[in-house]
Amino acid sequence: MKYLIYTFLTFLSLNSLANETISKNNYVGYQACTECHQEEVKQWLTSQHNQAMQHATQVTVLGDFNQATFDNYGLITTFYIKNANNKSQYWVKTDGPDGQLQDYEIKYTFGIYPLQQYLIEFPGGRLQALDIAWDSRTKKQGGQRWYHLHPDEKIESDDILHWTGQNLNWNYMCAFCHSTNLEKNYQSETDSYQTSWSEINVSCEACHGPASNHIQWAALNKNDKTTSTTIHDSPLFNNMGLSNILNERKNIQWIIDPISKQPQRSQSKDSQHEIETCARCHSRRSQIGHDSIDQPLMNSFRPARLTSGLYYSDGQIRDEVYVYGSFVQSKMHQAGVTCSDCHDPHSATLKLPGDLVCNQCHMPETYRTETHHFHKTDVTCLDCHMPTTTYMGVDDRHDHSFRIPRPDLSDKILSSKTDIPNACNKCHTVNTPQWADNRITEWTEKSSKKAQNTGLQQFAPALFAHQNQLAGAELLLYKLIMDKNQPVISRATALAELGSYPDQTSVKILQTQLNDPDPAIRLAALEALVTFDDKFKMALAFPKIYDDVRSVRIEAARILSTFPEEKIPQQARKQLNDAKQEYIDAQLFNAERPESQTNLGNYYFDLKQFKKSETAYRQALKLQSQYIPAYLGLAQLLSQTGRESESGAILKKGLSIIPDNPELHHALGLSYIRQKETALALIELQAAALNAKNNIRYQYVYAIALSSAGQIEEALQILKETLEQFPDNIQILIALTTTNRDAGKNQEALYYAKKLIVIMPDNQDLKQLIRDLSN
Repeated sequence: MKYLIYTFLTFLSLNSLANETISKNNYVGYQACTECHQEEVKQWLTSQHNQAMQHATQVTVLGDFNQATFDNYGLITTFYIKNANNKSQYWVKTDGPDGQLQDYEIKYTFGIYPLQQYLIEFPGGRLQALDIAWDSRTKKQGGQRWYHLHPDEKIESDDILHWTGQNLNWNYMCAFCHSTNLEKNYQSETDSYQTSWSEINVSCEACHGPASNHIQWAALNKNDKTTSTTIHDSPLFNNMGLSNILNERKNIQWIIDPISKQPQRSQSKDSQHEIETCARCHSRRSQIGHDSIDQPLMNSFRPARLTSGLYYSDGQIRDEVYVYGSFVQSKMHQAGVTCSDCHDPHSATLKLPGDLVCNQCHMPETYRTETHHFHKTDVTCLDCHMPTTTYMGVDDRHDHSFRIPRPDLSDKILSSKTDIPNACNKCHTVNTPQWADNRITEWTEKSSKKAQNTGLQQFAPALFAHQNQLAGAELLLYKLIMDKNQPVISRATALAELGSYPDQTSVKILQTQLNDPDPAIRLAALEALVTFDDKFKMALAFPKIYDDVRSVRIEAARILSTFPEEKIPQQARKQLNDAKQEYIDAQLFNAERPESQTNLGNYYFDLKQFKKSETAYRQALKLQSQYIPAYLGLAQLLSQTGRESESGAILKKGLSIIPDNPELHHALGLSYIRQKETALALIELQAAALNAKNNIRYQYVYAIALSSAGQIEEALQILKETLEQFPDNIQILIALTTTNRDAGKNQEALYYAKKLIVIMPDNQDLKQLIRDLSN
């Protein structure tokens, strides 16, 4: 009935559209879709998208609220029910922001399987996600229990991971991806939210966009075929009135080549639109402004790259990264596979269970055989090509990079620095990566294959070499960046790291890559420019203030912010100022976060607007007293504006809250050096070095400080220990060479100089030094 009334009223208004301005496309709710799309709505009603967020009721709450208790490091949380006005209310008694037990009403459920979380209202429009969740798996699977999301540590009320804090705030951390047409609406003036949605869950218009124009189009076509041509041809009805057309798979088939037995797409794919629609939520990314679903992903978001905290060096998932960054590494992505090839977009389930979904394209007579997987017992495609990592305690998520198992990487390239996983040893836990690598080699030799297939992803050595500052890392990065066969995300990751190598070769590469058609490449190139000379920044970044993609445009503006206006061509000043304002707006969009306030502090510092910079840094610390980059930024500002004692004081304050933080110890040590307090400086630099053994810079600076203080042997010992850990590090080798030389230890200096010349064979100064030391 609601749909018929809506259609009738829409139809009555159609004739008035011809001579009016085109109306805004509005959200109408899933009920308006039901009459024409009954099957799709029926499937959606069963989906986790439909159950992404719900009001807490007897139907939606899965957890045990029958006076159930949960003991976490001695803190007893109680879950119970109150009955009011013939309605059950769900309550929890647990520790609040002051650490004391308090009673809270559960307002919403969050998620459904394999866990369900619960949202609680706080003042200022905040919703907070309780960090005790309900394991909704079956008892046989270990579920039907309360459990803590951080079981290995006691989370005190002042911890950044406490459920009442910023990092479990629904409005910023969760809301966008669990509701439709979510507007966060943070109000800086009152430090409060006025968050709104059109539907509480992930409904039709979350993916298809607002549908009021589509409803009008449907009414026009259904009820009046003779309506004015002016109306029918109106831009209102382009693409059937839909703002987001998801038709990349229309009339597409996957055809099996009769000779190679490999699947081939019936038409090439030249659009990323479907994947970018899904990526808005199924990715690790930051949001930089209001999103419009019909716009490119990077207009509103900055997807994460393959950085060491999020991914292993070979691109396997490490932290919680939500699929997109893995999938775009894959051969399947390069071949044109989209999300909906495997997943039904309405039920949000696999189109077929288990390996059957793979067998849509990969014929079982070829792939479900021992000649393919080399196992006597049956193994699944997922076991080898989509291994799982467990997140949130119970949620096993598949790696979507679809890679060939590489135990050789675990064994030969990376084993000395990190325990990179591989699919073989996920099952063969008692065996070593070397054993697994040997088995694959044996199988390859016995089969008809000419060589072992190591897969598409060949970027691990380059990323690992850079992350560990190995000799030759720069050349490996260059090679990866220029290899168009490698995934864009890996090339962008390498490109962003060229800031560590600001030489002429890097400049030439950045110049080329800034014209790449992919915005991820252009953005990475701009980020690398930060460490380069101003003349290169101006020449390379300036054209990008006109870029079509907002993420790229505002990064260019940030880089150019240090240039005085008189150096900017007159005709370009408005464009640059507009882009600068876009950058500021992007930070203010997330003004409740210390990261954004620190970004503003850095931005205003570069502009020499020190009062604004200081205000932003202090706001960041007010928002989160444990946020280390804000301490470092504020300390730098205070130091450079002649307030060195205040700089040291702010670092000491940070250390009183985070006592063992190496970054703060290191910065305080440098502050003491500037204050000529050598003894105090050595104490802080030593603390930094001891608390970050893998940080080469901290070891190097501490050793140089020891040497400058006359403690030569202690300095040499630190450098030698660091070299044992990082045998090819140029900076440490140079320090060992010069420190030994200055101490009169020519033979020792010559020993390290000869190691250096192997890495830097064309360095004329080094050759001369070797000659001098040899004499």
